[in-house]
Amino acid sequence: MTVTVQNLITKDEMLRQVEKMNSFGPRLTGNAAHKGFIEYLKNEIHSLGIETYSDPYFFNRWEEKRSSLVIHDETGDNDVHISSVFPYSGETDENGITAELSLITDQRLGFLGLAGKIAVVKIDEMNFLPSTIAFHIRNRLPESASIPEKYNGPVATSFVNFPFLQNAKAAGCKAVICVWEGMSDDMIEGQYLPFILDYQGLPCVWVNATDGQTVISAAKRHIQSTLTVEAEKEYNCSTETFYCILPGENKSEAILINTHTDGTNCIEENGPLAMLTMLKYFKEKKLDRTLIFVFATGHFRLPNFKTAAGGGVQATSKWLASHTDLWDGKNGHIKAVACVSIEHLGSVMWKDRFGVYQKVGDVETELVYTGNDTLDRIYFECLEGREKVNTVTLRGHNFLHFGEGQPPFNCGIPEISLVTAPDCLTVISENDEMDKFDIDLMYEQTDTFLRITDAFLPLSASEIGKCDGYSWVFPNGEPLVYRTIKKVFKKSK
Repeated sequence: MTVTVQNLITKDEMLRQVEKMNSFGPRLTGNAAHKGFIEYLKNEIHSLGIETYSDPYFFNRWEEKRSSLVIHDETGDNDVHISSVFPYSGETDENGITAELSLITDQRLGFLGLAGKIAVVKIDEMNFLPSTIAFHIRNRLPESASIPEKYNGPVATSFVNFPFLQNAKAAGCKAVICVWEGMSDDMIEGQYLPFILDYQGLPCVWVNATDGQTVISAAKRHIQSTLTVEAEKEYNCSTETFYCILPGENKSEAILINTHTDGTNCIEENGPLAMLTMLKYFKEKKLDRTLIFVFATGHFRLPNFKTAAGGGVQATSKWLASHTDLWDGKNGHIKAVACVSIEHLGSVMWKDRFGVYQKVGDVETELVYTGNDTLDRIYFECLEGREKVNTVTLRGHNFLHFGEGQPPFNCGIPEISLVTAPDCLTVISENDEMDKFDIDLMYEQTDTFLRITDAFLPLSASEIGKCDGYSWVFPNGEPLVYRTIKKVFKKSK
C-alpha cells in the first residue's frame, strides 16, 4: 500500500484540528458546541471546493447546567460530590428537592412505598456476562490482542441497568441517586451515561463509590437531603446530518464513509477529522466509483435519531432511511457495495488496576468489525507499516454490533468499522481526556482507513463480496439450525 497521510497533513496539523474540536466544548447533540463543530467541518469541506448537503432535524434538547447534593444530618449541611448527572433524567428548580433519603436493594419492587422520598440505588459494575455473548472474534494482531473475558465497564453497566427510573417515577419518588460500585472514583468521574434513553422526567445523579458511602449511610438513617439539578430545555432544537459526494466513473455504485459529529471529549468523536483528511486525498484522485461521506448527528440522542427503516439502533440509520436512492440499488438507485465507519481514533489504554485508574498500554484494543473474510484480509493488509497496533477484528454477533457501522451492516452493506471502546469514551472533563489520547496513533489509524477505502475502489462488487450478517450463540452453545435438525432426526427415529 503506497497511500500515506504524510502527503496530506502533518501530525501537528492533525493535533491542531483535535484542539480546535476541543475548543468548542462537549458537543452534546444540538447544543452550541455541537453546532459550532458542524459549521467548522462544513467550512473545511467547502474550502476544498466540495459541496455539502444537509438533513435538518428538530428534537427536544435537555442539558444539565448546575447540580448539587447536600445532606442535612446532625453535623449540619454537608455537600456531597456528584460525579455526573444522568442525561435526560429530569430537573428541579433552583431550590432543589428536599426529602428523606431511602436505600433500596431491589430495582423492580424496592421503590414501592417510597413516594415523596429520594431513592438511593447501588449500581454494581456489570461483570457477569461473558464477552462471547457480545463479540465474535475473527482475527487479531498481535496475538496478545484481546477482549476482557467479561463484558463490563461503565458504558455496559449503565446501558443494562436502567429501565428502573420509570419504576421509581411510578412509585412517586422525587429523585434518584445512583452510587457506582466496583469501579474507581477516577474512572467514573464525568461519565455522560446512559445516553440511550428518552427523557425520564425524574432527576437522577451519579455519585462515586467513596462519596457514595456517605449517601448510603444517610439513606439507612433516613436523613433529609436536598438534590438540585437545573437544566436547559430547548424545544424544537435544530441539528443536522450532512453529507458530501465525490462522483466516480461508476456512478451506479458507491462506497459509504461515515461517522458522527456529536461527542464528549477528544476521542468521542474525532472520526470527522480523519474524514477531512480522506476527503482531501480523494478529491484529487480519479475515482473508480462514487464515494459518499456521511457526518451523522444524534449519536448522543439515539431515542430521536434511530429508525428500523435504516438499520436501527444508531444515528446513521436516520440518514439511510432518508436516502435509499444513494445506497439500496433498487429501481435505478445507487448501490453501496461497501462501507467504512470511523470512530474513536488515538485511544490509549487506561484501566482500573487494583482500584487505581491508570495507563496500562499504549494502544486501547481496536475493535474493528469486518463484514466478511475478504474485508478482514483487506483490513490486515492495510495495517502494513503501522508501528502501533493492538487490533481485534469482529463479526456482528447476537444482534450486537457496536458503533455507527451497525446501520449499514444491518442493511446488508459489507463494512469495515473502527469502534474502539475505552472506559473514558463518554467522559466530560476539563482536559477533554487528552491524557488518554495519542496523536501518533490517530495519525496511523487515519492512514489505515484511507488505505482501506483506496483498496475498495478498484474491486468489483463480487470481489468485495456480500455481508456475512450476524453469527449466533445460544445458551447450550449450539446454533438453532443444528438444534432443529437434531430434533427432527430424533423424531424420525
